Amino acid sequence: MKLAALLVVALGMMSVPVTHADDDPLFRLVDTAAQRLQTADPVAAVKWIKGGSIEDPARVDEVLAAVGSQAQNAGADPVFARKVFTDQIHATEGIEYLRFSQWKFDPAAAPMTAPDLSQSRTAIDGFNRTMVAELAAQQVVLRGPGCATAVDAARAQVTTSRQLDPLYQQALAAATKNYCG
Repeated sequence: MKLAALLVVALGMMSVPVTHADDDPLFRLVDTAAQRLQTADPVAAVKWIKGGSIEDPARVDEVLAAVGSQAQNAGADPVFARKVFTDQIHATEGIEYLRFSQWKFDPAAAPMTAPDLSQSRTAIDGFNRTMVAELAAQQVVLRGPGCATAVDAARAQVTTSRQLDPLYQQALAAATKNYCG
């Protein structure tokens, strides 16, 4: 299957919730983080084709300001939310850098087309809102003594349900490393 077709399938699959155990309070947060990470491939394709930079400080500032404000409005710690999203952004950039490296070594594998960047950004903004809502809703778990165990369990369940490959498993671990503050 061509990369462009995979990107369209990936964007479509990202919004599909997967079933999870009702007793896993962090599943939705971790699952949404994984879905957000899956935007890295289509975004990397856009940047590759347009010759754009992987890092976009203006967009990062915009996202961090928005999630900080959303967290404050939801009754969550805006500093914590910005820290979580900084990790998420760095993990996403890591995937994009790897894709650029792969395409540089194998230009034939590089994408020829990509979805419009606004589609990915709309999806990212939606994932951000869900994640902030979950950060607010799960504050007791995220600050509690069982947080690390809960994050590990959610990460394992998301890895299985989304069939994450080793790259995405590594990125998810990086994106969720500071959930327990």
